[in-house]
Amino acid sequence: MRRLKGQKANVENILGILEREYGQVESGLRFENPFQLLVAVILSAQCTDVRVNRVTNRLFANYKTPEDFARLDQEELEGEIRECGLFRNKAKNIRKTSAILLEDYEGQVPSTREELMSLPGVGRKSANVVLSHAFGQDALAVDTHVFRVSHRLGLADGKTPLATERQLLQIIPRNKWSQSHQWLIRHGRQVCRARKPRCEVCTLREYCPRMFVCGEEGA
Repeated sequence: MRRLKGQKANVENILGILEREYGQVESGLRFENPFQLLVAVILSAQCTDVRVNRVTNRLFANYKTPEDFARLDQEELEGEIRECGLFRNKAKNIRKTSAILLEDYEGQVPSTREELMSLPGVGRKSANVVLSHAFGQDALAVDTHVFRVSHRLGLADGKTPLATERQLLQIIPRNKWSQSHQWLIRHGRQVCRARKPRCEVCTLREYCPRMFVCGEEGA
């Protein structure tokens, strides 16, 4: 990995600026319990939090437990979540996951990464989100925003989300893993956007080795 000059100090400064900029950030997904978050996370694949929340606001009013979802037939659930896209696979995964929770976990969502990742439709990023927001565990999920912003800032250069996650865990204090995930997402959505990043208003300008490249290319 390419090292920033004085990287430790830079990481501390970057995190400090992000914390002042965004404060305590909660998950963008609305949920009342671990199971609702798990369903919302499965629905969020290639879909915005705003759209997922619109669907789950209606969905959770009628279906609240793994039993409720396991009893739904495939076509009925597809109709409920069609707006989220990839609805056939998502419906299949939610129904299968609900059945597994009932059969193997007494209807409860497991609280380890390995168990979560064994559920249909739950990858490492999704598992980390559930661990962090449903169970209060230290975890750092790498989505497209976290991947992009951390690379542009020179905090990571891993070729995959997993490699990037491992690099970030090495340089970010454990007690800031969960919030760093949220800060980087917020910064990626509002400022360090994929197309036409707003470098002129970025509070991290002095720490960004990619600023001029991004500004010129609109990458």
